[in-house]
Amino acid sequence: MLLAFFDVLQLLLTVLTWIIIIQAILSWLVAFNVINTYNDFVRSLLNALDRITEPLYRPIRRILPDFGGIDFSPLVVLLLIYVVRILLGGVAADIAY
Repeated sequence: MLLAFFDVLQLLLTVLTWIIIIQAILSWLVAFNVINTYNDFVRSLLNALDRITEPLYRPIRRILPDFGGIDFSPLVVLLLIYVVRILLGGVAADIAY
């Protein structure tokens, strides 16, 4: 039962990782005018992704210094997710044995 809980957490962290990657790529495409934000679907998709990721980025943006136009908070969040996944895998392995 507990191993299934760890599997669900791993799955949620994987989905969150993909959401962050997609949001970062879309923000680059918008910045370079590849994607038009006047399209309602694109605007609603970007808004939804921003609402999902902003609570994760906000505390990290307060800590990180200003790097000009470069935002490193998605990279930091992805690194933290990676560390949490490694720790969950270790705990799940300890429980399994």
